[in-house]
Amino acid sequence: MKNKITKILFFSLFISLYLSYIQADTLNLSISSSPSRLNPILSSDSASSEIEQWVFNALFTYDKNGNIKLDLAKSYKFKTRTQLHIKLKQNVLWHDGVEFTADDVIFTYTQIKNPKNVNSILSNYNKVKEVNKIDKYTIEIIYTEPYFKALEIWMVGIIPYHILKNEKNLMTSSFNKHPIGTGAYTLKGFKAGQDIKLYAFKDYFDGKAKINEIHYKYLPDPQTTFLMLKQNKLDLASLTPLQVDRQINDKFKNDYKIIERASFSYDYLAFNLNKKKFQNIKVRQALSLAINRQELIDILFFGHGKVCTGPFLPNSSAFNDKVKPIQQNIKKAKQLLKEAGYDENNPFTFEVHTNTGGATRIYAAQILQHQLAKVSVKMKIKVMQWQAFLNTIVHPRNFESLLLGWSLPLMPDARPLWHSKSNKLGAFNLTGYKNKKVDKLIETASSTIDKEKLAKINKQIFKIITDDLAYLFLYIPNSIIAVNKNIKNIEPVFTGIMHNQKDWIKK
Repeated sequence: MKNKITKILFFSLFISLYLSYIQADTLNLSISSSPSRLNPILSSDSASSEIEQWVFNALFTYDKNGNIKLDLAKSYKFKTRTQLHIKLKQNVLWHDGVEFTADDVIFTYTQIKNPKNVNSILSNYNKVKEVNKIDKYTIEIIYTEPYFKALEIWMVGIIPYHILKNEKNLMTSSFNKHPIGTGAYTLKGFKAGQDIKLYAFKDYFDGKAKINEIHYKYLPDPQTTFLMLKQNKLDLASLTPLQVDRQINDKFKNDYKIIERASFSYDYLAFNLNKKKFQNIKVRQALSLAINRQELIDILFFGHGKVCTGPFLPNSSAFNDKVKPIQQNIKKAKQLLKEAGYDENNPFTFEVHTNTGGATRIYAAQILQHQLAKVSVKMKIKVMQWQAFLNTIVHPRNFESLLLGWSLPLMPDARPLWHSKSNKLGAFNLTGYKNKKVDKLIETASSTIDKEKLAKINKQIFKIITDDLAYLFLYIPNSIIAVNKNIKNIEPVFTGIMHNQKDWIKK
């Protein structure tokens, strides 16, 4: 009897230790929607990008400070201002054991340019004249003119030539569900609406990842995600400001580290400058001065955000820190409106459109409406479902003003939003903004490969755009992440926490 009890206790201890080991060797994450295609040249949804970051590598990436870093590239050199040579790392293996070579890079480029493949990155390659193979580990890229994003466009994941060279239709290929990459983790496949598991690639060129398995739990309901986080069933997840301020306790704070930084996005109020009522800059100045941006942040995000001062990312080389946040000035706003012909008896009125799919912008519109009423401005609010909003309001320019948001890349390109030639249907200069000096600066920036000179030009663009007030830049919400304190080597920087994900350890 005694031996039997001993065996049971030993077996129970073994199972407990084994389960503990399995738990310690698995990074538990969540995903709210299924990827569309796990193919970095075709996908554009956030779920696909989330999984692809573990599976694929690019020629270049960003380091923790937002500087360009070598990834699959071993070195690079500009032979001339339009001729770039890139040497590739050797002994890099695809997940099936085949060696990565120049053929894979050239194949990736040809598939990006292939008209059969619908993708959102094609325009990045308009200035690429040709890509040539010099030898097995060296490629040559010829640009039509000097290009400020000559390296950044090669931050797209590379796809395998040997697997896809005979694929007739990449858009419907089974590869998109069962991808083969060169990344730190492998994926056997996935099914829509189910969990996704990735496994550390033992032959990864930069050394095997410290955590053996990544388990993405499929959780479409954010409240379920939060509940599982509180139950310690997830190692990392985003939090809302409300959750941080009102819905977590001391135990949660003991179990998780809260990491907070400014997100790579901003919200704005945009004016249709083709409408006569917005063409008087005094009106736009008055509206801007009537808004209390910090109050928006305090109400919407419980203070977890910062005032947006312009079109480029804070802490990036393009950010102009000499442009200060606009402070609310009711007296000055009323004076400017009066000079433009408006007062309590003849109020300035306009309509703002925004979208459903999240209450934040609707609440923001209501707060703006209240703030603007203090200077006798009447703002009407119209809210629409996202797709209808895009098709009937945004794309046909059928609006007076918009309350929307944009993402902020590390390397900004002002052309899509601010060049006068982008003021056409299908393009993104939604306001009809025209400034000849800005056009010239954008064109100069496009062919400036000297990073210091480019930074100076972008700072000029930043200042002029903010002075012209085609947009009223409002706020940058914070990104808030809870991370299990058992995860070691996480190093938060302004670009986030994913820059050294391969080196994370779970105790």
